[in-house]
Amino acid sequence: MSDTAPLSRDQLIHAMSKGEKPKDQWRIGAEHEKFGFDKSTLRRPAYEGPGGIKAMLDGLTRFGWTPVLEGDHVIALERKNAEGFSASISLEPGGQFELSGAPLKDIHDICNETGQHLMEVKQVADQLNLGFLGLGFDPLWRREDIPVMPKGRYDVMRAYMPKKGKLGLDMMLRTCTIQANLDFDSEADMVMKFRTSLALQPIATALFANSPFTEGKPNGFVSARANVWTDTDPDRTGMLGFVFEDGFGYERYADYALDAPMYFAKRGQTYVDLSGQSFRAFIDGKLDALPGDRATVQDWADHLTTLFPEVRLKQYLEMRGADGGPWSRICALPALWAGILYDAPSLAAAWDLCKDWDIADHERLRRDVTRLGLKAEVGGRSVRDIAVDMVNIAKQGLKNRARFSGGMVDERGYITELEDIADSGVTSADRLLELYNGEWAGDISRVYRDFAY
Repeated sequence: MSDTAPLSRDQLIHAMSKGEKPKDQWRIGAEHEKFGFDKSTLRRPAYEGPGGIKAMLDGLTRFGWTPVLEGDHVIALERKNAEGFSASISLEPGGQFELSGAPLKDIHDICNETGQHLMEVKQVADQLNLGFLGLGFDPLWRREDIPVMPKGRYDVMRAYMPKKGKLGLDMMLRTCTIQANLDFDSEADMVMKFRTSLALQPIATALFANSPFTEGKPNGFVSARANVWTDTDPDRTGMLGFVFEDGFGYERYADYALDAPMYFAKRGQTYVDLSGQSFRAFIDGKLDALPGDRATVQDWADHLTTLFPEVRLKQYLEMRGADGGPWSRICALPALWAGILYDAPSLAAAWDLCKDWDIADHERLRRDVTRLGLKAEVGGRSVRDIAVDMVNIAKQGLKNRARFSGGMVDERGYITELEDIADSGVTSADRLLELYNGEWAGDISRVYRDFAY
């Protein structure tokens, strides 16, 4: 089936189901974003200029990264590893620097990949007087202070976002996240993993909460990033109550995606603005902006990337609940989810934690953890207590996976920091607020000095 062939509804479903892989072929992908800043002014870098994002991208080509162009602009880099799998470096709308890692076999490989990337970035950034910071929300700058990257899809999104929610532009310009991507071997396996990880995503949000500042001051949240998603666009975000209903599977997710209004279609190098229009009409060739032009497999793949629920289905499952953070937590997120989702007893135990919650519980919890973090409650239990159980389940799952580095150490060490957070009930956001109100004496610039990569 060609990526440019006209599309049928069955092909929409097949496009997701062909992600199925036998367990011995499961891999793990990690993605993370970070804020760049000028070390002298703390300002976010523009695209152009001697200390700009383009200079960062150009500088990284010395490490074997290949530029990806949109028109005359370098908008991403790609590099294949020894196995032939590709990683990419791409730009979020406000120049947030994202590594989308290659699909790898274990967390040891992921942490090595992440470490190599951060060291390469630091070498180039130091020469440009730039630094990089891992937080969930920009701690200092206003929307209007942030340069916008020259990517066509972002022009469409920036125009459409304010029509759907108050915080969509903040999502684009002022947030950073860590994500983990995991495989499934069948539709039933996908459903079980989707339900469990979606229900527990707010617990991960609390564990990774790391965005308590806005424009130089505490904002009342432990995860301002997670709060942004509650008022971005209800058509394409949230807890997807239908995932927990009987009969959920590829077809039901395809219907959800079909009903989510479009952003664009890419034709050549041009992003055609289709914001708010129906993908169903696009399949039938009935869009006024593209008369007679019918949607293709590539259009469907592009459309799926414009949906932003807390867990997203493509040809794998994306965990989307965590704030940006330090190197250690970039490794911790995929470890947490691999421990839960890639070990059958652990997956069953994790589902037992949340199987009795209803959709009202899911929605309330998603909102509560943005402010309360581990102090929130659901089903008569504190999020902290659930987080302790969740981390212990993941730890046992990682032990059962028995993936060793150098024949000595398994993957459990990567979630030690999460154990400490759950056991203490003190999140990274709590610690930042303590510093801000104490040692830093309200000087937000200290976060750039003390917590940059």
